[in-house]
Amino acid sequence: MPDKNILIVEDDRDILKLVRYNLEKAGFKCYSTITGEEALEILDAQPIDLVILDIMLPKMDGLETCKQIKQDKATAAIPIVMLTAKGEEVDRIVGFELGADDYIVKPFSPRELVLRVNAILKRGKPKEEPAKEIIGFKDLIIDKPRHKVMIKNKELKLTAMEFKLLEVLLLRKGRVQTREQLLESVWNIDSDITTRTVDTHIKRLRQKIGKYGKLIETVRGYGYRLNDEE
Repeated sequence: MPDKNILIVEDDRDILKLVRYNLEKAGFKCYSTITGEEALEILDAQPIDLVILDIMLPKMDGLETCKQIKQDKATAAIPIVMLTAKGEEVDRIVGFELGADDYIVKPFSPRELVLRVNAILKRGKPKEEPAKEIIGFKDLIIDKPRHKVMIKNKELKLTAMEFKLLEVLLLRKGRVQTREQLLESVWNIDSDITTRTVDTHIKRLRQKIGKYGKLIETVRGYGYRLNDEE
């Protein structure tokens, strides 16, 4: 399945290489890490379509990582496949209760893993979707139910945070947003996030939305504003 990004979180480097090799062979683009903490950082920085998550990880284990992914509105919809050497039913139940979409026990067939990943990604969203909620300016459109950003019907690849940041700026276009307001609206004021993070995301967003990037104005001493006039 082309144009799909998979994040592999596995501390056994041999298994990590095996999983990555087979997924890339199947046409997926893969990101990988051996810790849950770094997995959350990658999810914040990259558009990820599915996570393969080992339960037995150092420090923050896979169940806690799964919990944090599902509790964050920006990443809650990303499917998770739990991967573990444990085969007890209780582990499967806990994983599913936390929001995991599938569960594969080691040792496993790489072919089966690829088939399950394909099946989950093809499943997509349920047919019963709510009425469309569209936000836009001219031919820059955010389709919220489908979680897509389009310019002239061409989809842009934004991270979850870039998507939310653009949404907030469009909803409040013409009004200056301080860095503190953006931290509250987009990041829910995480104590580990600084105003420099806002500046970095604004810079990336400007680059990704092409000609519309120049409409995101820096208001010196205050913050940012999406100008509603070209």
